[in-house]
Amino acid sequence: MISNDRKRARRGEILKELGLTPVWRVRELTEDKRTEDESVSSVLESTETVVPIVAHPEFEEQAEQACMRSDDVTKDVTEKRRATILQMDWDQLKESVEGCVACRLCSSRTRTVFGVGDPDADWLYVGEGPGAQEDALGEPFVGQAGKLLDNMLAAIGLKRGRNVFIANIVKCRPPGNREPSDDEAQCCEPYLARQIELIKPRLIIALGKTAARNLLDTDASIGSLRGRIHQHKGIPVIVTYHPAYLLRTLVAKAKTWEDLCFAQSTMLTLKAPE
Repeated sequence: MISNDRKRARRGEILKELGLTPVWRVRELTEDKRTEDESVSSVLESTETVVPIVAHPEFEEQAEQACMRSDDVTKDVTEKRRATILQMDWDQLKESVEGCVACRLCSSRTRTVFGVGDPDADWLYVGEGPGAQEDALGEPFVGQAGKLLDNMLAAIGLKRGRNVFIANIVKCRPPGNREPSDDEAQCCEPYLARQIELIKPRLIIALGKTAARNLLDTDASIGSLRGRIHQHKGIPVIVTYHPAYLLRTLVAKAKTWEDLCFAQSTMLTLKAPE
């Protein structure tokens, strides 16, 4: 859905392309400035008496129709971008992420956060998005939540960078550590999709509601999603709480331990010879 501001901007672009701008109107003159012999040309030469305005309604209608057609163009560009990303190798993908300007998050980031770990990992942990420290260092989960995640990994015999890859739904920090918007997540979706295709993990651990919603296309609560195996394009997914949530809600740590044990037993099953 294109915003009203974007539509107005696009209409202006289209009017310019159609040769229908600038469109002017004469601002009403005060009595002391009005003279009987004042010509239209002299009015147009005065910066105080002319202002740009929106085009005539007839032109507005033409621009609106062109803007509607441009939605199809935007969709086509988006699909082509996604198709291109899904053909990239690991190095090309990293380079594309570093230079990405597909959404508004690029304007406030310090650096992108591609992800970290073993590119051939069996385990893929997916969080929400970078925080302030991640944005500064370019690596996911490096603050207090990151230390807790490392402890979670160690509890089931795993270690960052060893048979584990850690990524996020979005590669740039949302301002104020807010939740990524749907359109921001959608812009980043091809990057995570390609990472998953290249890594080929046996099991995905969705950390928190944002990760679960985007991987599983559901708005269900974490509580209702826990304790079950879900699927993301044929790959098993287990949902648990985000480490940042655990720092605020200590009682959820016991539930997360249950989830980790469930994940460990699931992985053993996945690795078992048929």
